[in-house]
Amino acid sequence: MTTRTGDSLRRAALVLAGALAAQGSAAAADAALGEYLAAECASCHQSSGRQQGGIPAIIGIPPDQFVALMQAYRQGQRENRVMQTIAAGLSAEEIAALAAYYGGLRQAE
Repeated sequence: MTTRTGDSLRRAALVLAGALAAQGSAAAADAALGEYLAAECASCHQSSGRQQGGIPAIIGIPPDQFVALMQAYRQGQRENRVMQTIAAGLSAEEIAALAAYYGGLRQAE
């Protein structure tokens, strides 16, 4: 998100995540921030967890594997211009939050 409204929403989500973490629930804070950030992912990746065409499912990927995949896109080790751009625009905290969120979801039957 590059708009002022988007930036304000992102800051609000970070504040919420920080408040949850301060209450002793860092995993819940990460997942809450991840859920917020996942709205952008859903435009290509299916929220059902099913693979759609050439776009892979990202639901249920173990968090450490998700982070490694995103870092590979950031470093240009995996080729996909869209994902390279998205990964480059995310902080390490945001990637960890997305990993926590998607890692906790299961695919629909």
